[in-house]
Amino acid sequence: MNTMTPLTIDVRQILPAQRHSLIFERLAALDAGDALLLVNDHDPAPLRRQLDTQWPGQFGYALLESGPDLWRLEIRRAPSPAKVGAGTCCSGGACGG
Repeated sequence: MNTMTPLTIDVRQILPAQRHSLIFERLAALDAGDALLLVNDHDPAPLRRQLDTQWPGQFGYALLESGPDLWRLEIRRAPSPAKVGAGTCCSGGACGG
């Protein structure tokens, strides 16, 4: 995907039973470093826990707005390991990283 503007998903009009499957489908399609902006009507903490369980360490979060009626969360796929620490001692594994 590699877009500068994050893909936005507003799940407020989607049936609750269908929300997580749609979000997971879109997240699975993200390239390393890409983001999805989630707009929701409640705290997305359960979604974050589910993501951390299913894909540990693969996504980071930035809460942009926190209710009470509107929640905005940026979910970003972690950069690929080749890009992390490039040019540092960790890029060659010298520090055990």
